[in-house]
Amino acid sequence: MTALTAPHFQNVEAARSWLEGQRWPDGTVCSHCGTVGHSYKTKKPGWYRCAEKECRKDFTVTTGTVMERSHIALNKWLMAFYLMASSKKGISAHQLHRSLDLDYKSAWFMCHRIREAMRAGGLGPIGGDGKTVEADETYYGPVEQGKRRTTTTRGNAFTKKGKGGPSNKRAIIALVERGGTVRSFHVEHADKATVTKIVADNVAKESYLYTDESRLYGDADQHVAEHASVRHSSGEYVRYEEGATVHTNTIENVFSIFKRGMGGIYQHCDEKHLHRYLAEFDFRYNHRSGLGVSDTERAIAAVKRVAGKRLMYRQPH
Repeated sequence: MTALTAPHFQNVEAARSWLEGQRWPDGTVCSHCGTVGHSYKTKKPGWYRCAEKECRKDFTVTTGTVMERSHIALNKWLMAFYLMASSKKGISAHQLHRSLDLDYKSAWFMCHRIREAMRAGGLGPIGGDGKTVEADETYYGPVEQGKRRTTTTRGNAFTKKGKGGPSNKRAIIALVERGGTVRSFHVEHADKATVTKIVADNVAKESYLYTDESRLYGDADQHVAEHASVRHSSGEYVRYEEGATVHTNTIENVFSIFKRGMGGIYQHCDEKHLHRYLAEFDFRYNHRSGLGVSDTERAIAAVKRVAGKRLMYRQPH
């Protein structure tokens, strides 16, 4: 049996049973009061009623999740989770609408809700004692016409002859721990103050930080154990030092996959949605096969993040 022929992808009842097993391994959990294993089934299929006297509210396995009140069949939801989690550079809403027999608007909104489920938050710093973190910035997609800037993305005034750098593109800052996870941030300005704060808030002070020669990281060495850089402008991409290999190839590989996916699969992205696309690519990288995570395990990890992330269509960003 291949993954795509599993019973929970084929019918709604099997999908509900599978999802309950993943979200409630220790018994039903009331979505309203959080009580575990103290509820009973109602006459409506898939619905439970909390047995706590102070609660007594009805709920399902999708209540309080990104799938709440959706009219899309639950097995199609699980198929979409699997396809988005297993496609290295993503899968377009047009492809989902054809493959799952949905209208395009529903498929588009489903994709955004799944990206919201993939989004991580409230995590501690990456790196640590003896570990290496690479940092870099990139620029992707034009700023909307009504928001065109009069300064560069770094907040500096334009210079003559077009040498002011990437002026009206969306700035992205990313940090990646070698052999570990990545965190990406869409920022309004990629200036020194913004970059320094991101490093200070997300990188453990005991880490080694490697960057390129950009002056944006000039103050970052105050927040890490050691900061070294390579000079790409001089043709230096790797430098071997005693006990260390200085480069930013890991983070550039992350950006490469992101840009190939955005350009080849999604093709267009409003700036207000960019943070959610970044969350999708971060999630797949952080659950990559190189860390021993299979496509099925990656999809399950995404499904387990659905709670508490309701996303309304009238305000999808």
